[in-house]
Amino acid sequence: MYRVLTLLVICVCFVIGLRAQQLPPTKPVSVNNLLSDDVNNDLPKWQRIGAEYRVRVESFTGGAFKPNNEDAYLLSRLRINMFLLPTTWLKFGFQGQDAHVFGKNQNPAVPPYQDSMDLRQGFVEFGDIEKRSVGIRAGRQELAFGDERLLGNANWLNTARSFDALRGTVRHAGFHADIFAARLVKQQDGEFDWSTPGNNLYGIYGGIEKLVPTATVEPYFLWRRQSGLKTELGIPGISNFGTVGVRWVGKLPANFDYGTEMDKQAGLLGTDTISAWAGHWVLGKTLVNTRFKPRFSVEYNYASGDRNPKDGSRGTFDQLYSTAHDKYGLADQVGWKNIRNVRAGVELKLAKKWGFTGRYDAWWLADLHDALYSAASTVVARNTAGTAGRFIGQELDSVLAYNFSKYLQVGGGFGHIFPGTFLNNTTPGESYNFPYASTTLVF
Repeated sequence: MYRVLTLLVICVCFVIGLRAQQLPPTKPVSVNNLLSDDVNNDLPKWQRIGAEYRVRVESFTGGAFKPNNEDAYLLSRLRINMFLLPTTWLKFGFQGQDAHVFGKNQNPAVPPYQDSMDLRQGFVEFGDIEKRSVGIRAGRQELAFGDERLLGNANWLNTARSFDALRGTVRHAGFHADIFAARLVKQQDGEFDWSTPGNNLYGIYGGIEKLVPTATVEPYFLWRRQSGLKTELGIPGISNFGTVGVRWVGKLPANFDYGTEMDKQAGLLGTDTISAWAGHWVLGKTLVNTRFKPRFSVEYNYASGDRNPKDGSRGTFDQLYSTAHDKYGLADQVGWKNIRNVRAGVELKLAKKWGFTGRYDAWWLADLHDALYSAASTVVARNTAGTAGRFIGQELDSVLAYNFSKYLQVGGGFGHIFPGTFLNNTTPGESYNFPYASTTLVF
C-alpha cells in the first residue's frame, strides 16, 4: 500500500507542477514555438514530422478481488510520426512507438505494458481515405470505427493496437463505406512486431448521414477467422463467424441525444455452433443554458452468455478488437460479454478548459453458467453450476481533465468497485480501487 500511495503522490505533484507552469506568462504562448511546427516550417511541404509523449501513473488495490493484492507503476509512451507526400494523391506514413513500464511488480514488462521501440504504423496511401471520394491504404495501420465497441485502436493501453491491413474507402454525398482485410499485429518486447497467420478480420463498414434527419446510421459486417482454438469438448478447431450490426446515433429536439448499436454473431468453431448477440442503448440530455452545461445520460448494455460449456453451442458474445476502456466501468474489470449493464453519468464543463465526468455502473450476468469477463476479454470469475448469483456489483467513477491546449492535456481519475453477490461467492470479495493520473504532450 505504501508503494501505491507514494507513486500517486508523485503523480499528483507532477500534475500540480504542470498546472503551476501553465499560469499565464507575460507573453502569450505561441503554438509556433512547438518543436514540430518549427521543424515543419523549415522542411519541404511534402515532408511532415511530429511526436507525442504520454506518461501515466496508475495503480490498483484488491486485484482479482483479493486482499493484499496491489500494484503501482508508471507507464511512458513516445510516438514519432513522419509523413511523406510526394504528390497530392500519394502519401507514405510511418509511426514508431516506444512504450515502457517502470515499478510494476505483477505481470512482467511485456505487452500491453511494454514494447520497446517498434514500428506501430507504416503504410502507403493512394488518394485520401479521410477526405477524398476514393482512397486506398496498404500496410500497418490503425482500424477504428464508430465508438470502437468492436473495432478500435485500444489507445488507452500503453502499447495500443494496430493491424497489417489493406483498406479501401469510398465516399459520396453523405455516404461512405470502408472495406478491409486485416491481420492483428502481435506485439513482442525486444523483437520486431509481426502479424501472425491465423488471426484475421475482414469487413465492410458503412455510414449514411442523410437517411434519418440529424442522425448517422452505420451498418456493417465483420468476419473473423482464428486458428489454434479448441471446441467445448477440447478438439482443435478453427473459428469462423460473422458479425452483422448497425450503429445509429443522432440528436433530438430540446438538446436530447441518443445512440444504439446492435449486433448478431453466427458461425462455427470446429464442430461447435456460434450464436450470440449484443446491444447498446443510450439517451442523453444537455442543459445548455445552465452553469457547467451538464449532460446527463442513462445507458443499458447487454451481451449474451453461454448456457452450457459442454453442449457444442456457443452463446458468449465476442467483443472482437474493441477499445473497451471505460465503456462498462473505468476499472476495466467488465467487458461486453455475458453482461447486463445499467449506467448513469454526468459530464460537466467546469471551465473553458476543465471537464469532469462522473459515472455509476451496475452489472448482472446475462447467463448464470457463464463467466464474468474483463474489458480485455479475460475471465475474471466463473461458476459453471450457476449457483453463485447473478448480481456482479457496482462501480463509481470520477474523471477530471484539463486541456491546456491541443498540445498539452493533463487529467486523472478514480474508480471503485463494490462487489456484489456473484463476486462475493466466487472470489474473496475485496473491493477494487483504480486511481490514475496522466499527462500527454503533442509536439
